[in-house]
Amino acid sequence: MDMIKTNFTVTEFVFLGLSSQPKMQLILFIMFLFFYLLTVAGNIIIITITQIEPRLQTPMYFFLTNLSFLDICYTSTNVPQMLSNMMGKKKTIPVSSCAAQMYFSLSFGVIECVLLGVMAYDRYVAICHPLHYTVIMNQSTCVQLAAISWSSSFLSSLIINVLTLSLPYCGPSVLNHVFCEVPSVLRLACADTSFTQLVVFIFSVIIVFIPFLLIAVSFVRILLSVLRMRAASGRHKALSTCASHMTVVTLLYGTAIFMYVRPQSKSSKAGGKIVVVFYTVITPMLNPLIYSLRNQDARGVLRKAIAKQRT
Repeated sequence: MDMIKTNFTVTEFVFLGLSSQPKMQLILFIMFLFFYLLTVAGNIIIITITQIEPRLQTPMYFFLTNLSFLDICYTSTNVPQMLSNMMGKKKTIPVSSCAAQMYFSLSFGVIECVLLGVMAYDRYVAICHPLHYTVIMNQSTCVQLAAISWSSSFLSSLIINVLTLSLPYCGPSVLNHVFCEVPSVLRLACADTSFTQLVVFIFSVIIVFIPFLLIAVSFVRILLSVLRMRAASGRHKALSTCASHMTVVTLLYGTAIFMYVRPQSKSSKAGGKIVVVFYTVITPMLNPLIYSLRNQDARGVLRKAIAKQRT
């Protein structure tokens, strides 16, 4: 906090948001509130059925529980602030709150990348080494992989956050964004940001590209293994277990690639904010739907739970 007070002569940031029209802000507020409630409810359901159903006590659902809890944390870090800005007269955030939001938003985003890599490895072991699956992906290994995903992400995000906050900020204080993210905050620094940008780029390569590489290699190995299967039913079952994960990976990395390779023009900034909203609001809402609708065991548990409520 002392570092923030020393380097920030501005006391708060002002968001431009998605729209300045009151009617559109009301529509966006209702829509985002609905998406947020659906996200929290859907992910809580995934966590609950995973804990109460013995058939779902597997490594895949252990990591899915982590992903569901992560999605709740991620959306809760950003969406309430966005909703408050849409309905409030002042679309501002104190510098200290912006720093906290920037840190946790980055941390949770990194954790999701790492977790998706771990989940891809889990599917690789399950399909390519089924006889050794329970030995390789034992409870201790799963807990260690989850702990590494969370701790390494929080640590790497802390380094980036400290470097960002160590720069002087003397104005302007207007963020062309919907919440605090490192790139948008860096644009307001009153000093050369090339070193910080270089560090952010290096960390991005390490903590985003490496999980993506693990995902790609795992899926290639899975595909080669599936092609060698003689039984069509075996190929279908193996591919169906990976379909949900491949869909989520495509959504996350597809939006991320569009976000960071698009032209840096004024017209693309509006599109960039829409993409940010997509992976902040829409993707966490879709994750439980994708995993539950495409998984027979999860659908069965949900049907049983609904049937009990009706009787």
